[in-house]
Amino acid sequence: MKAVKELSERMKGKKQLFRDKNVKPTEQLIAESLGEGYVIYQRFIEILENEGISLMDWRYYQDGKAWLSKGEYKWTTTRGTNKVKPIFWLSMWEGFFKVSFHFSEKVRTQLLSLPISEETKEAIYKAPTNGTKMKFFSVIFHVASDSPLNDIYQIAEFRKHSI
Repeated sequence: MKAVKELSERMKGKKQLFRDKNVKPTEQLIAESLGEGYVIYQRFIEILENEGISLMDWRYYQDGKAWLSKGEYKWTTTRGTNKVKPIFWLSMWEGFFKVSFHFSEKVRTQLLSLPISEETKEAIYKAPTNGTKMKFFSVIFHVASDSPLNDIYQIAEFRKHSI
């Protein structure tokens, strides 16, 4: 838990990037904004693609006044219908990126049984519940190193197949 606390302290005060709706994120802008972390971002994207999860094009969202991308799992049913399932949201910050998952309260126990780190299990356990009719909670990873990647992949696989 100490490592997570130190990482949170380092990221405190960092600003979300790509907030100008006239400047769409490009690979060059992402590389410049992440600096040394761009290698981790590339590895993250490569492994996701190997798992059948692709990033949608960056889109500007008025409510948050920022450009976001979404990890999506696409497949075709046996009857030939194309399906798309959103897996996570992606945002860029000064020197790191955030991967945000949103889950129904009903699956919290299942998430806690996944083969993930104790730090991530603690974050899931302590995540506050939001919503009035539809209860949900968020699991957000601040990715500045490759240490959270395994947990992200485990949770993405769970979301892909279980929800």
